Amino acid sequence: MKISIIGAGLIGGSMALKLREKNMASFIYGIDNNKQHITEALDLKIIDSEATLEQGIKDSDLIILAIPVDAARKLLPQILDLVSEHQTVMDAGSTKAGIVNAVRNHPKRSRFVAFHPMWGTENSGPKSAISDSFSGKAGVICNKEESAEDALSIVEKIVEALDMHMIYMNAEDHDIHTAYISHISHITSYALANTVLEKEREEETIFQLASSGFSSTVRLAKSHPEMWVPIFKQNKENVLDVLNEHITQLRKFKSALEKENFEYLEELITNANRIRGILR
Repeated sequence: MKISIIGAGLIGGSMALKLREKNMASFIYGIDNNKQHITEALDLKIIDSEATLEQGIKDSDLIILAIPVDAARKLLPQILDLVSEHQTVMDAGSTKAGIVNAVRNHPKRSRFVAFHPMWGTENSGPKSAISDSFSGKAGVICNKEESAEDALSIVEKIVEALDMHMIYMNAEDHDIHTAYISHISHITSYALANTVLEKEREEETIFQLASSGFSSTVRLAKSHPEMWVPIFKQNKENVLDVLNEHITQLRKFKSALEKENFEYLEELITNANRIRGILR
C-alpha cells in the first residue's frame, strides 16, 4: 500500500522504517514543514519522496498523522475533507479526546482511526528513528466503534506489523491513564531538572557527579517543548489532577524529614516499592 507520513520525525520515521521492513508499504511519501527533516528522511531511506499535503493524500491508501497534538487536531478535519471512502487516516498522538472530538461530526469521521503507540524518547527528528522501537509496546486504538470496519482493519494490521500488543479504549479513559503513567513523568523530570539547575550553579559539577539514577530520572527533561506543551494543554484537567496528587506525596516526604519521622519515611518508601510487582 502507498503511505503518506505527515511528520517525518521520531515517531513517523520509526513507523515508516518498520512498515517498510514488514513489506507493508510499497511507497512512502513524506510531508513535513521542516525541510531538514525531509532531507534527512530521504537520505536515511525512511521515505521515498517528498510530497505536498494534497499530493500525498491523493496518492495514498493510508495517511499517518505524526505531528504535535495541537497541530494534528487542526489538520485532521482538512485531511478528512480530502480523502475518499477507500482511504484510511490514523494519528499517533499522545492525547486522544481532543482529536476525536475535533472530528466527531465530520461526514468522513469513519475513515479516521485514533491511535497512540506507547513509545517515545527524549530525542526527535528522523535521525532518531528506530525500526524496532515499538516492539512489545502497547498500541492503543480509541473509539474503534466510530471507525469504518475496513479502516479499523487496516490500522489493526499496521499495529500488528509494528509488533505491538493491541489495546482498545475510549478516548477519555486513555487520556486519564496516560496522565498518570506518562505525562506526570515528564513534568516531574522537567521540575527536577529545573530544581538542580537553580540550586547547582556549577554545570561541570552536575556533569561530573551525575549518577545513573539522576541521569535516568531527568532524561525526559530533554524532551522538546514543541511536543509536550501541546500534550499538557490538551490533557490539562487530567494532568492537573495527577499533579495535585504528586504534590501531596512530595509534602508527605517533606513532612517526614522535617519532623524526623523516619519510621513514616520508611513506610512511604516501602509503599512505593509495591510498584515492583506491577512493573516487572
